[in-house]
Amino acid sequence: MVEGAFFTFGSAYEMWAFRIAVIALVSFLIGGMVLVTRPQQEVIGHPKGLFLLFMAEMWERFSYYGMRALLIFYLVQHWLFSDSEASVIYGAYTALVYIAPVVGGYLADRYVGQRKAVLFGAVLLTFGHFFMAFEGDGTLGQDNPMLNVFWLALALIIVGSGFLKANISVLVGQLYSRTDIRRDPAYTIFYMGINVGAATASIICGYLGQTVGWEYGFGLAGFGMLIGLVFFVIGKPLLLGKGEPQHPERIAGGKEYLIYAAGLGMVALCWLAIQYQELVGVLLGGFGGALVAYVLAIVTFQMAYGSWKQAPTVPFFVYISSAVGLIVSLIAASQGGAAAPYAAGASLVVLIGVLIQQSLVKTFHERDRIFAAMFLILTSIVFWALFEQAGSSLNLFTDRHVDTQGVSASIFQSVNAIYIVLLAPLFAILWQKLAAKGAEPSTPMKFGLAVVQVGLGFLVLVWGAKSVGVNVPTPVIFIFLIYLLHTTGELCLSPVGLSAMNRLSPAHIASLVMGTWFFASATGNFAAGLIASATGAEGVGEEAGKQLVLDVYGTVGWWAVGIGVGVMVLSPFVKKLLHLDTIRDDDVGDDLEGQAGAGLEAQEGGLHPSTNPQAPGVHEQNR
Repeated sequence: MVEGAFFTFGSAYEMWAFRIAVIALVSFLIGGMVLVTRPQQEVIGHPKGLFLLFMAEMWERFSYYGMRALLIFYLVQHWLFSDSEASVIYGAYTALVYIAPVVGGYLADRYVGQRKAVLFGAVLLTFGHFFMAFEGDGTLGQDNPMLNVFWLALALIIVGSGFLKANISVLVGQLYSRTDIRRDPAYTIFYMGINVGAATASIICGYLGQTVGWEYGFGLAGFGMLIGLVFFVIGKPLLLGKGEPQHPERIAGGKEYLIYAAGLGMVALCWLAIQYQELVGVLLGGFGGALVAYVLAIVTFQMAYGSWKQAPTVPFFVYISSAVGLIVSLIAASQGGAAAPYAAGASLVVLIGVLIQQSLVKTFHERDRIFAAMFLILTSIVFWALFEQAGSSLNLFTDRHVDTQGVSASIFQSVNAIYIVLLAPLFAILWQKLAAKGAEPSTPMKFGLAVVQVGLGFLVLVWGAKSVGVNVPTPVIFIFLIYLLHTTGELCLSPVGLSAMNRLSPAHIASLVMGTWFFASATGNFAAGLIASATGAEGVGEEAGKQLVLDVYGTVGWWAVGIGVGVMVLSPFVKKLLHLDTIRDDDVGDDLEGQAGAGLEAQEGGLHPSTNPQAPGVHEQNR
């Protein structure tokens, strides 16, 4: 134990990590305040509104990741859920966080505008994080009446993230004209705020929550969100009128409050769904499947033939019937229907058969690109299902079975964000140099590399744990190694995927395809909860529990490597579906702003981001 100025730390490592995080956070806070209060209209060549959004996003990520670092421990140690139950709850929560931006982005685009959506989301988040601090009697477990307040807090955070995260990055792009060369540097600065908030929160809130008291960790996260809200409200003039409703007549006469009422209705639905996690699975399976089927139907029948009416009747009817049968069968299978898996398999075979038949009958490059996009989306589900073990099973494993040198396990949640800050610029340079030499891997190849790396991360951890003995605490170096491999994998997939979804989508269905990408992230997070639940081994003893976790990690690790290699083998065929020689910017202006700065999470580009015009012609980055 090491005595600090105010707290007692488990080791000198923990003390210095805490101090550095506090210094970094305070430095950015003071620096941001200085920049936004200067009399000049611009600071270091950028509008002051950028730094306002930087501060708001930094504190929003501080609150979110501060809570995320503690959530699995809070579920297990305070509310006394089993590891399996806590993991499913955690997976359902993170899945809903990824679904909400689809709705939040739509309501902002169509009705209230980005600024009001961000403000509404910030208010919900502030209440949600503060409600997390009301924990009640910790000895009562799930009999504690404050449990309902806890569910409400999670629901508020889910919906608040949906409104804020889907729109704040869009505001960044709106501060600049379409031809402004400062756009990419602006997103780089904004991206720094994301990572500063994520890294410092895991250290500061994680330490306070695990060692001082849950209410202090969650309370500080709520206080951080309140600071971000205050910044955003006071700094409204710095946004220069950007992010306002495009169609103010749609919210005139009090209609605006109906949108906020709909947001509160979403809170009620999430309050229910987070308690009955199977509802989240049904939602993901039903709505996500329908979304994919609808997108494929548009490019296969409507666009390929010019209109729905001109599409061939029999194949179209067979396609719709098989799609409906597949979705219904999957939902029935999730509820335990014995014959449902066979019906789902038969429907899937028929559906794929129709798509193949149409591909042979009529050549249509846009349809082929959407096929490639769906392949990438399915691959991303595998990646996120394993990557998102970080906040659940891997967090518990670090706490129970790793020699952390006296550092609280939740603090290790900061490692991913720190790695991204260090490695993202290197990856950007690497891709650029490889592209100049004509050696840059294709998008499908990068996805395959990402899945291989996430699998190797687990295999390295399993090897490290077994090399010293299951009955001996695993050296902490292997936690750093698994996060390193997962981060390099993430940098091969997340920003690349955001770019690919935008580039491969026809303009009038770009939002649908991006929504499908979000649902893939949500599905991956939900699957991550199910995988994490399989690692729960309460009551079987320390050594047996650790062995069970390692067995699960070994299994999913090898499966991931196999799937990743399979994706790499198929990548030349998928690349052909991209038809890179015919990708052109006919209208110019459809590049996804912020894609170069993405990587920490899929929402970073926003749901309907601003665009950056390029010269007409083939774009090399799509190789």
